[in-house]
Amino acid sequence: MSALTSRDIAHVFEALRKGLVPERGIDAFAVGIEARRAEIHRQFDLAKDGEGSIKFLRGGYGCGKTFTARLALIDAQEKNFVTSFVVVSDNDLHFHRFDDVYRKVMTELGTASCPRGALSDILDRWIGRVEDALIAGGEDENADGFDAKVRQRLEADLDSATRGAVPQDFVRVIQTIFDLKQKGDAVEAGALVSWLCGSGNVAAAVKKQAGIKGDIDSRVAMAYLRGVLEIVKAAGYTGMLIVIDEAETILRMRTDSRHKSLNGIRQIADSSVDYHGLLWLFTGTPDFFDSRHGVQGLAPLHDRIKFMRQGTRVNVRQPQLELVPFNAERLRKVATRLRELFPAKHRARLEREINDEFIDRLVDDVTAGFKGDVGVVPRQFLRIFVDQMDLVEQEEDYSPLREYAFASPPPLLKDEEQQVLSGTVPLDDSAAELVPQEDAW
Repeated sequence: MSALTSRDIAHVFEALRKGLVPERGIDAFAVGIEARRAEIHRQFDLAKDGEGSIKFLRGGYGCGKTFTARLALIDAQEKNFVTSFVVVSDNDLHFHRFDDVYRKVMTELGTASCPRGALSDILDRWIGRVEDALIAGGEDENADGFDAKVRQRLEADLDSATRGAVPQDFVRVIQTIFDLKQKGDAVEAGALVSWLCGSGNVAAAVKKQAGIKGDIDSRVAMAYLRGVLEIVKAAGYTGMLIVIDEAETILRMRTDSRHKSLNGIRQIADSSVDYHGLLWLFTGTPDFFDSRHGVQGLAPLHDRIKFMRQGTRVNVRQPQLELVPFNAERLRKVATRLRELFPAKHRARLEREINDEFIDRLVDDVTAGFKGDVGVVPRQFLRIFVDQMDLVEQEEDYSPLREYAFASPPPLLKDEEQQVLSGTVPLDDSAAELVPQEDAW
């Protein structure tokens, strides 16, 4: 577990008060997912050794899919990976338009030192390493032709790493960014970096300098991603992790968009082995994987990643990694960790008032309020628990055991959580049609 700063701790509790998953510091209270976390670490080791892979996190609402995905992001950056965390949206992210996916991935590109929009920093690191290699080989950095040799080396290294698979436009843009930075024209260099990240709002005059027209489209976006991946590794990073969170959102799309998006995921899965050092991590509900509206409806994808169980035993190394619902004991452990982490001014009083007896009663009370279904409890339980610690911190005479309204009605639920409790199924699968197999780009 990494050491947390006071800023990290404040971020954790601010997020929990809002019912959100913190973006950092969550390894301090990650319990009950040790085997799953170890499997993701095994995937990191494979990527480090040059493998390309794809993994799917499956679990119902409240099982901790986003939490585990965020934790994977933190662990990846600690292992020197470049990362990207993308949430699927039915408004602006469709997998049959890979330029949409590429743009989202690049926008959220991050490193341990640059949490978001890190491509420019990665490019600078790579160019710096190329310059250092030339100087180490005897080149004079002050000679008139040094920059030209850097440009040639950038192209040669990309061509070698990708075996010529990267479009020539990609190479020209990289070289032009280098030229502009050498001239001190940071604004136009930054505009071309934005274009390289998939932006459609770059002036034609800037693009003309690099000899390019238009924007990155679906036909070439995968090739551009391969180029970025090779630059990431050439810049000294171990590899790359791309998280695609809430894939079940695809189920809410129109039939044609849903079919094409599933085919898009199938193409990503089929080509993942060719992206050496890249790990894709998708999260989704069982309904997404097991219904004919989702993965099961597309036989080529389902046959490759289908979930298998042998009685009560599950192989964590299969393509789908199952997250199981919280139980009462796991909630108690999380609460205990958070109590230790809470920035209390009066530690002794906090531990006296938020004692093990109160934690046990609160766990029993909240789970009872949700009809014993612990799977939908964590988000609400943590909000209540943090609220009680806040009250102890703010009110000198507040006693949770005496004043908390045990046996109170549960807080308002999300629609998905209400469906879990009521037993309703969000999709009628009886008339579902199989997804036609087709290339999305």
